Amino acid sequence: MRPGAVTVGAVHGAALLLGAAGLAHTLWHGLAEPGNALAFGALIALGELARRGAHPGEREPAPLAAAGALAYALLGDDAGAATTHGVLQIVAVVCAGGLAGIVPHIARGHGPDLDHLARRVLTVGFAALCFQPLYNSGTVTGHLGLGTAYALFLVLVLGLTGLCDAVLAALLLRARTAYPYGPLLRDELRALPGIGSAVCATGVVMALGVGAAGLWALPVLAVPLLLTQVSFRRYAAIRTVNRQTIASLARATEIAGCTPPGHARRVAALSTAVGRELGLGGAELTVLEYAALMHDIGQLSLVDPVAGGATALLPADQQRRIALLGGEVVRMTGVPAAVAHVVERQADPYREQPRAARIVRAVNAYDDLAGEDAAAALEALELLRLGTARDYHPEVVACLARVLARGGTPGVTSAPTG
Repeated sequence: MRPGAVTVGAVHGAALLLGAAGLAHTLWHGLAEPGNALAFGALIALGELARRGAHPGEREPAPLAAAGALAYALLGDDAGAATTHGVLQIVAVVCAGGLAGIVPHIARGHGPDLDHLARRVLTVGFAALCFQPLYNSGTVTGHLGLGTAYALFLVLVLGLTGLCDAVLAALLLRARTAYPYGPLLRDELRALPGIGSAVCATGVVMALGVGAAGLWALPVLAVPLLLTQVSFRRYAAIRTVNRQTIASLARATEIAGCTPPGHARRVAALSTAVGRELGLGGAELTVLEYAALMHDIGQLSLVDPVAGGATALLPADQQRRIALLGGEVVRMTGVPAAVAHVVERQADPYREQPRAARIVRAVNAYDDLAGEDAAAALEALELLRLGTARDYHPEVVACLARVLARGGTPGVTSAPTG
């Protein structure tokens, strides 16, 4: 069994054991404050019902459910009266509410993301473990009271919880993709100020609101997060449309017969994998993907098409001319200037190139030489290694070899690296 599968199984198994322990404990001992448990369970179920298919880059597909779960984990008072629910009951309510909310999705054939569910159970359990024992023992209220210091303590717990979730998310991605852990963790931490901050802020405000005004505060405080969720989905939809537009433009070279079918898609997928291997993330990775998709668009400006679309076999001056033409075309499309810069620099000597251009050049050359022929892959990789004196950056070629040794990416030719 692959080490990645062991890691994923361990995380899922830990979440399953914690959830089962919470449900068993609650069934045996009964619910403390049933009204609170029912209200927060219903809120979590509603949040799961509002879940839609995740868009690219979306870290939390059910933010209302996540906020409700955090709020219950950090709930101290209820309208001024102390609560007594513990960590295991919180886990049980989160699991029960989540299961109730995902049943309709399963009935429609849209199963839940097990990684998201496992992370929620573990992170909510972590938050509850940090807060509930201190609250129930009177340590928090005795030393901090219920004023500003208490609210700051909740924020501190949420910060640790966000860090825990980021560590788990990066660990699961590392297990599934074999990308370096450090850049993945950095991406997750960078994403926290986005929808993650809205979830955490709403969770704290819900906990404090219920403590001051009772359960009536829940529906009022849920509305802002629902509006944030709608806005975020619109933004994500716009990004998806932009990427589809760029992918359509990239296919123009294939439709015109300038490049082989699937060439731009293969170069983009493999470039993204190599970029991950080199530690790129966030906006850098997006620029790399877009530039890789559009790297050959300059061929549309040529009077005589390149034979087979293989620009890697052309003299350096012709490669540079096509790259400059491509940069001009990309600038006309309204794509960010950084993408055009990468496209027009892809034919420069690698010591003068930005890192994304180095990746696109090496991967494009590999696909030009190997295509979808697995037998030619090893020879293509060897030619790239021989060209590291001037044309291809040695580190990029080494990362490409490692990615290919792991099987590349879906739809991309893989080869041994002997």
